[in-house]
Amino acid sequence: MKAKPDFIVPLSDASAGLSKVGGKGTSLARLAAAGLPVPPGFQITTAAYRRFVAEHGLQEQILAAVSAAAPEQPATFEEASSRIGELFAQSAMPDDIAEEIRQAYARLGGGDVPVAVRSSATAEDLPGASFAGQQETYLNIPGAEAVLEAVKRCWASLWTARAIAYRARQGIAPGSVALAVVVQKLVFADAAGVMFTANPITGKRDEIVINAAWGLGEAIVSGAVTPDTLTVEKATGRIIRRETTEKRAMTVRAETGTWEVPVPVSQKKKAVLTGAQAAELARLGTDIEKLYEMPMDIEWTLATGKLEIVQARPITALPEPPLEWKSPYPKPLLAHGDSIDLAPDAVSPLFATLGIPIVNTW
Repeated sequence: MKAKPDFIVPLSDASAGLSKVGGKGTSLARLAAAGLPVPPGFQITTAAYRRFVAEHGLQEQILAAVSAAAPEQPATFEEASSRIGELFAQSAMPDDIAEEIRQAYARLGGGDVPVAVRSSATAEDLPGASFAGQQETYLNIPGAEAVLEAVKRCWASLWTARAIAYRARQGIAPGSVALAVVVQKLVFADAAGVMFTANPITGKRDEIVINAAWGLGEAIVSGAVTPDTLTVEKATGRIIRRETTEKRAMTVRAETGTWEVPVPVSQKKKAVLTGAQAAELARLGTDIEKLYEMPMDIEWTLATGKLEIVQARPITALPEPPLEWKSPYPKPLLAHGDSIDLAPDAVSPLFATLGIPIVNTW
């Protein structure tokens, strides 16, 4: 008798590999099993996605839509994605899968506990190709029925125009991919950001670079805010360089989902992380790097003083040691420039009124 496939597995199930829970899910399971601070949750396996697709006979239609897309015509990727999205939206989730998801969601705390519903593809967060941002994440989803709908939207996001084009460039056959979904309790983050356990600019392995902004991390991902940047000495946790920016926008929780709001005046120019928090974050990054035995790109949150890890993937574009970026010039170069060079023609009275005072403050 054929064993019933697992549609739901615990988040901390480290035996659930790439083919079962995708790249993001595999990484989170590994972190949780190692005792690192990861928000609680569960995973909906690729078996559920494949069952959904098979039950409604979608695979042939998906592949037909993808095969009609042409790299030299970017609009065709959007057309393919739109067509596939309609197929998923029109198809009902099988009852047995829906019931298992409802039960797993109830075990997270009951009621309408807000969760993050996150896509985890089988071709994602790999050492050679991160696929970062190709599939969808839905934050602040309350209630079992809303979770079920978000899961379907995640499944459909395996076929966004970006994802289809990215896989085509990477030479990954469209028929070989599937998608799992990670469901986790939402962290009501006071701050969030990204950490690189090697300096992504210089390639230095003894430095950790941390980006930090107020609110949820989506403001950094979307480019809505220029985050603080801290460079930390890996061995000691000492801050080597700190660049504190004026942070104008932040992503916060709405009644459902999220929205961007202005940063309160008192926080705009305030450093997001203290020295002690940066050192603790660097320690977590070092532990994760040791676990994976390679430099890592890590997403983190800070809520009521507690740091948690919400994603970790290998850094895909970093020189191999001992290679590091070095200036080709052994000595500093000095150059002379005159501000008048920027305006060689006659200037208007408005420029004289507004521009010259600005130049004079340089």
